[in-house]
Amino acid sequence: MSATAFTRTPARHRRTRAAARGLGWFSIGLGVAQVLMPRLVAGAAGMRGNERFVRACGVREIVTGIGILAARRPGPWMWVRVAGDAFDFAALGNARNARPPASRALLGAVAAVAALDAGCANALDRIERRGRPPIRDYHERRGLPLPPVAMRGAARKDFEMPPDMATPALLAPWPPVALRP
Repeated sequence: MSATAFTRTPARHRRTRAAARGLGWFSIGLGVAQVLMPRLVAGAAGMRGNERFVRACGVREIVTGIGILAARRPGPWMWVRVAGDAFDFAALGNARNARPPASRALLGAVAAVAALDAGCANALDRIERRGRPPIRDYHERRGLPLPPVAMRGAARKDFEMPPDMATPALLAPWPPVALRP
């Protein structure tokens, strides 16, 4: 057996999938913190009084992380993370109790994680596209050897019905109906 009979996953693909797994675990960890300590997370984010919202975001993070880790193709789940990052960025931008230096640092952290997520999601999409066969274009085909106008009526000229294709006598219409030529 030749050495080319086996396909190896390039190191770049392994690193991308490892990064996705790491971001999945990060998502689960962040979500658990948001679910178990919503008051602390809301206070740090300048969102006091929005503990239920923080807990809901935590549940979203946990579900996304599990999706990334469990999916055979984690790319779509990484895009869910990117959408969640955009949502978190908007929510933090509208926080009323935010202290300016801390809120800027938090917005910067969310932007950095969003950039990681988007880069990983893009890389996963490229990996998944390479594995698929090319899309074939059949829009010019018609299945006939000649144009439809030239084929019209061609089967009637000297066509004889094979016996196995003819209608059995028991299923024939009564009274027998003559076929029009």
